[in-house]
Order: sequence, then structure tokens, then C-alpha cells
Amino acid sequence: MKRTVGAAVTYLGGGGGARGLVPGGHARPAAGLCDPGSSQSRQASDAPRNQPPSSEFVARSVGICSMMRLPVQASPEGLDAAFIGVPLDIGTSNRPGARFGPRRIREESVLLRTANPSTGALPFQSLMVADLGDVNVNLYNLQDSCRLIREAYQKIVAAGCIPLTLGGDHTITYPILQAMAEKHGPMGLVHVDAHMDMADKALGEKLYHGTPFRRCVDEGLLDCKRVVQIGIRGSSMTLDTYRYSRSQGFRVVLAEDCWMKSLVPLMGKVRQQMGVRPIYISFDIDGLDPAYAPGTGTPEIAGLTPSQALEIIRGCQGLNVVGCDLVEVSPPYDPSGNTALVAANLLFEMLCVLPKVTVA
Repeated sequence: MKRTVGAAVTYLGGGGGARGLVPGGHARPAAGLCDPGSSQSRQASDAPRNQPPSSEFVARSVGICSMMRLPVQASPEGLDAAFIGVPLDIGTSNRPGARFGPRRIREESVLLRTANPSTGALPFQSLMVADLGDVNVNLYNLQDSCRLIREAYQKIVAAGCIPLTLGGDHTITYPILQAMAEKHGPMGLVHVDAHMDMADKALGEKLYHGTPFRRCVDEGLLDCKRVVQIGIRGSSMTLDTYRYSRSQGFRVVLAEDCWMKSLVPLMGKVRQQMGVRPIYISFDIDGLDPAYAPGTGTPEIAGLTPSQALEIIRGCQGLNVVGCDLVEVSPPYDPSGNTALVAANLLFEMLCVLPKVTVA
């Protein structure tokens, strides 16, 4: 049966899914960005907001597989922020499987809760958040997939919704930033990665997961004086592999410059560099050492630790963050689920640093 409360529909009994158990009555059908569901008007500021269900009342194994067991809806209308999956890995140069990353991250996110005691952030008391499902990518055509991603994010950005993306290989950041820059102009970028992803082409192709930020530079999507790349490491074909990024004005922070130290001082400098204009956070899970995150396509030894990852993301608090992504989780190489668990936690931390989030 169902009971209508205002414009929201609360499902009661008869299904046992998370939609009938989310407090506040903001249930949505299990849909995604590929579903042409109808738009919903923006919630009144005093209306109840979506909350992930507490394990004190709802077993963690209960419900549809959404990020943090949040309601799933087809439209970004009415949302301040949303989790979106982009299950694409045909831009991958080594070990495939990142197309399964969004689903696995959602599965591991069941452990997450609503508050962040370490930072005092209360995102679900501040923002209306939901899971928008997945972009319907074309696994046989990378160019067409980029078009589909760009068009999906144009709608999200136009609705005033901040996207938090579950990847997917790093190619996806290029069309996302195309959509973001249409609204915000050239973007600042906090990019955590083992690799700079600034190659020009490979096998004659100018679009794959090693080229997204080169394409962004070519199209003027980045404010190059407000770009930082952190965690860069690994072997290379040349000794001047960092030259192009630095020639564009990027701050390139090598992994060895992060070893055995806190990154809080670095992030103080980054905040000064970024200023008040919009920035985007792009976090490749291979920025972490494979001891912590083995489930990725191009692992490099001697990377960042999870605590350093938290210092980087939390160091973005107070900045004008307008979008985020977490990419390159490859579940076939993550049998324990630990990489996806780390990814889910980092996405929650990104949600916690969004500009309108209340900090107690």
C-alpha cells in the first residue's frame, strides 16, 4: 500500500526495499539517468531531507544497491548534490574492469553513516542528496560515450546539482569537465593520481584514460594556474615526463615528496592557490599505494596512504567545490572489496566538503 504525504510518496510494507524505509517520506523509484523519469520540483528549504537509513533500524543487507542506500531518482531536479555512476572502461590501457566500479562502490557504501565526527560535517542535514543511477554509456564507442556523459552532466549542472561521480576509467573526467566548464568557466582542479594523464595520444588515438587533462588543456577547460596534481610516480619512457604539466602552470607534487609526512601544510598552499573560484576534485584510486587499493588498472608502488587521502580531501573544505569524481576502481582485481570500500569512504568525504555542508 502507499500513503501520499504532500508531493512525496512513502511506500509501506509489501516490498521490504530501502524505498519503504527511508525516513522523511522521500522515496523514489529505482531509476537512473538512462530513465526518462519526470522532473520533480526543488524541495522547500524546510522540507525533510533524504537520510541514509540507520543500521539500528534497517539491516545493512536490506534495500536496493544505491550509494549509501539513498533514494534513487531519475532527475537531478530538487537535489543539491547527487551520486552518479559512469560504468565505462573502454578507455583503459591495461587491466579492464572499471565498468563494474560504480556497482561495487555502492555495495561497499552500505557501511557508511550520516555524520563525520572527525570533521563535524553533517551533509545530510545540509543538502538534499540522492543517487541518480548510471549514465547509459556506449561500450562500443568511446567518442559516443563521451557525448552521452557530457549531455547527462549538462542536465545535472543546469539543475544546480553538484555531481559526485563513481567511475569508470579516467576518460570520463574529460566530458564531465566539458559540461562543468560550460557553466563555471575554466576550472580549478585538485587531481590525485599516480599518473598525470597528460599524454597526447596512444596507438594513434587522442582519447583514452591517459589523455583527459591534455584534452582539457587543449579546449581551455582548466584554469591552469589553479591545477594541482598529487601523488605522481612510477616509471616513464623519458626523464622529463613532468615538463609539460609544469609548463602549463600546474603544481605537480610527486609521491616521494609526500612520503612519511602529513599533507596538511601542502593543502594550506593549495587552498591559497585555488582561491574562491570553482574547483573540481578528481581522485584516481591508483593515487593510493596498491597495498591499500589493489583493485585498479595501472597500480604503481610507493603511493599515498588512506590517511593522506583524507588530508587532501578534507583540506578542500572551504573551497568552492562544484564537482568530484572517484575513478579507476576495478573490482576483478579487488577480491576483498577493500579498494571499493576505500573509494566509498573517499566519496563520502568529498560530500562532506561541499560548500553548503554544515560543520558542527
